[in-house]
Order: sequence, then structure tokens, then C-alpha cells
Amino acid sequence: MAIFDLNTYSNNTRLIACVAIFISITAWAVELMGAVYVCPYCRVQRSVIGILGIILLLPFASHWSAKYMALIIGLFGAIVASNQHFMGWKKISAGEFSFNANLAIDPFILSGFALIITIGLVALIMRQKPS
Repeated sequence: MAIFDLNTYSNNTRLIACVAIFISITAWAVELMGAVYVCPYCRVQRSVIGILGIILLLPFASHWSAKYMALIIGLFGAIVASNQHFMGWKKISAGEFSFNANLAIDPFILSGFALIITIGLVALIMRQKPS
């Protein structure tokens, strides 16, 4: 398995989709248990990751309509993640930035990961070939 080979990801889309859904469900569960603060940005990002995972699992993910929906949903999620991430960069520029004491729930780090995951999932969906 070559980590930098795009075919590795294209050949393992079911696994990646399941991981995305797991990430989404786990993030929702952590919030619903009250372990993290309620964040509307985070809610959108975790929902988008889960929805894109579901689309990637669908047997008709290669159809243009599924790809179009993935683009719309993914673009929305990427914009939200970018806005949240940019707020961190704004604080860095102003000299006011500091990481959260618990790095596992730091919004700057999590929004960066959400942006990477969202764009990656959309790219995989767009790469789907008719079977």
C-alpha cells in the first residue's frame, strides 16, 4: 500500500467511506455526551464528512447527480471549515493565538483536518467510475 499513490485510495473507497462515517458518528457522540462544547462550525463539518462518506458508499456514487450533490455538500463543508480555520490564522496575525489546552479539541487543528478530509472525500467521489 503506497500512501502517496492515488490508486491506493481509489481502490479502498469503501474502507475510507466507513472511516469517514465512523469519524462523523464518533464526533457527534462526543458532543452529545457533553464532552466538548457545542460548536455550529464543528456540527456542519462532522455532518458533511458523514454525508460524503455515505455518498461514497452508494452504488450510484459514479452517477453525475451523486457527484453534483457531493460537490454542493462538500463545498459547503469546505467553506465552513475554511472560515473556522481562517479565524485561527487571523488570531496568529494579531498575536493572540494559543492552542487549546486539550489539543484533541482544538478548533484550529480540527478545522484543518475537516478541510483535508472533506476535500479528499469529494475528490474520491469525483474519481468514481461507472461500474
